[in-house]
Amino acid sequence: MQEPRPAHVGSAPRAATDDRPATESGAAAPPPARRRLWPLRFAPGLTWRPAFSTADALILLGLAALVYAGARLAFRSPQVVAGPNISLEPRALPWYALLSLGRMAVAYLLSFLFSLAYGYGAARSRVARLVLMPLLDVLQSVPILSFLPVALLGLSAVLPAGLAAEIAAILLIFTSQAWNMTFSFYQSLTTQPRDLVEAAAIFRLGPWRRFRVLELPFAGLPLVWNSMMSWAGGWFFLMAAEIFHVGTRDFRLPGLGSYLQVAAARGDLRAVLWGVGTLVTIIVLLDQLVWRPLLAWADRFKVETVEGREPPSSWFLEALSRSWVAERCTERILKPLSERVDRTLEPRPPEFVAPTEAAGSHRRPWGVIAFVALLGMGAVYGGLRAVRLLETLPAGAWGEVGIGLLATAARVGASLGIALVWTVPVGVLIATNRRLATVLQPIVQVAAAVPATALFPVFLLFLVHLPGGLNAAAILLMLMGTQWYLLFNVIAGAAAVPQDLRDTTALLGLSAADRWRFLVLPALFPYLVTGAITASGGAWNASIVAERVEFGGRTVATAGIGEVIARATSQGDYALLLASTLALVVTVVAINRAIWLRLYRMSEERFRLE
Repeated sequence: MQEPRPAHVGSAPRAATDDRPATESGAAAPPPARRRLWPLRFAPGLTWRPAFSTADALILLGLAALVYAGARLAFRSPQVVAGPNISLEPRALPWYALLSLGRMAVAYLLSFLFSLAYGYGAARSRVARLVLMPLLDVLQSVPILSFLPVALLGLSAVLPAGLAAEIAAILLIFTSQAWNMTFSFYQSLTTQPRDLVEAAAIFRLGPWRRFRVLELPFAGLPLVWNSMMSWAGGWFFLMAAEIFHVGTRDFRLPGLGSYLQVAAARGDLRAVLWGVGTLVTIIVLLDQLVWRPLLAWADRFKVETVEGREPPSSWFLEALSRSWVAERCTERILKPLSERVDRTLEPRPPEFVAPTEAAGSHRRPWGVIAFVALLGMGAVYGGLRAVRLLETLPAGAWGEVGIGLLATAARVGASLGIALVWTVPVGVLIATNRRLATVLQPIVQVAAAVPATALFPVFLLFLVHLPGGLNAAAILLMLMGTQWYLLFNVIAGAAAVPQDLRDTTALLGLSAADRWRFLVLPALFPYLVTGAITASGGAWNASIVAERVEFGGRTVATAGIGEVIARATSQGDYALLLASTLALVVTVVAINRAIWLRLYRMSEERFRLE
């Protein structure tokens, strides 16, 4: 593990504005005059680059065009939509839970496949990276709760209301699951140990075998932890996904989320407890039957020369390993299928395999260029139409949007700071103390998965009378929805530290402070950046449900961009909805480029296992 060194020691990292991974070709990068430990300071030799590029402008234009097209379709949607009645009887809960679990599973499968394809394309192709990474920045910054009404009304104009609501619900859950998994997989690919990459080249592993043998196993442990976080994020937005109001239109789906939302809206504490109890039961079962076995299985892929003293275990995985049926399925089905896939995708070893990027990545992809050009022209046309819609917005509304951005930014910063204070020590403790993890891990999963939106109205009854009122309550809801992104990434980072490095720090007699300085914090740095970027994006998204709350027929609101978006949605004010959504996206992308992207590059250059 590389560690920070004083400014006068060693060579400097490559310029933070360089898009290439560190020493991809094996040649040393030209050092600038001085070594900088903090990437936001400009050193001699560093080239300044604006936060927004041409690709960003086209992506934002495309987003504006998409929102505009959805708004135009929304005018043709049915004026009155009434969903099915949601029963609050406990006997309805098993069926509702099964429906919600099915939506979560479909959204997770789509998120997992998207993360692998998107992360691999961005990490392995310089040309694709120029488009995919700015696009990912924008996608994870889009407040899906502001985009959902446009998508929902647009789909309902061409599809039956029930099918449109199902697709929109899966889309919302997908967006709450995909981004942190994609960032995690991309971070794993860009921080692989160079000796393993060179070994793959020596053994002449082609793209498919290198992906299956090296890249996916190396990313396995972080992917499992981020998958757990993705499920928790899906539960958080489940209530918003299964019931959505747009003016007189009431889109609702039977499910556990709609059960909890109806119970909270009616103030039925008994039904809320039944719903939360069912949710907790599902979470515990998933922990024992899915996540704990996956963690124990993925632990074998850690990069270490000494096995951990207390490797994770799972009674269910041990039972499967002794199962005659599982053994026969593996021998007769899984192994032959894996070998057939290997022969199909990579029939023979290639002559030469580049150790970093796939062959042909430097060729000009004319088909991709033509497709992007067509999309660009469509985005420009739709963007111009969206500008005309924005021209109808009064000047006072723009001032309201600006004030809302500042207020929400302060709450996001406060929630992120509070989360960092407690998630780093607790996450390290869970990852390094197996006995304690056995107790705390299920508790953390339950706490992360229980949708704060179900309990928030109850907390609001008490918090609204305290100093700070809804401001403090909004920060609390943002914290409850986003702190888990940091915690799960910290646990994944601390669990990935090889046991031999821990033993080395013990043999050297390093103090606790030095151990954190030279081992723990450098090891956590890439994971902290991944967690922080997804947590901050989640906090901005959570502002839409945190700054405007309806409970028992009463509406409580505070100034913020989330409140503006929620109000525009309920009133069907598409011009204000478009303006506030674009303003939020531009703000979040600018923050990502000014802070998080530079820290991402720093983690690729300075903090990787070697």
